Amino acid sequence: MSGTLNKVMLIGHLGDEVKMHYFEGGGCIGRFPIATNETYISKQTNERITNTEWHNIVVRNKGAEICEKYLSKGDKVYIEGRLKTRKWTDDKGLDRYSTEVHCTDFTFLSTKKESDSNAANKSAAQNPVSDRTSEIKNPAENELDDLPF
Repeated sequence: MSGTLNKVMLIGHLGDEVKMHYFEGGGCIGRFPIATNETYISKQTNERITNTEWHNIVVRNKGAEICEKYLSKGDKVYIEGRLKTRKWTDDKGLDRYSTEVHCTDFTFLSTKKESDSNAANKSAAQNPVSDRTSEIKNPAENELDDLPF
């Protein structure tokens, strides 16, 4: 196989609010961390162990504005994108590296408020995702665009 693939799919919870950066040309970038968890039972101690992995997410332009408007710390989100490593120089002149997920697609799965109420209710029936989340699940469907088709 001669081709390559750089694809990441994550489902996790936001660890902080979306931080926006605006540029002179009108573009913008949104950055936020998400946490994914792995839980297993230790064979030695028979106790449940949870490992949390943190991922730095980067979203551009309209997607960043939508994330800033509707996402907040604790919300559950599906992120699809590709890995990119940035090289930068710190204050001491040392080369540093950051690996980020450059988001190409996202879906809001639940808000922190929904997660809290679901945990409190513990009902047998699965609660549907809020109307707000279903409206913004696919933002392209909700907007008129200037494409000729």
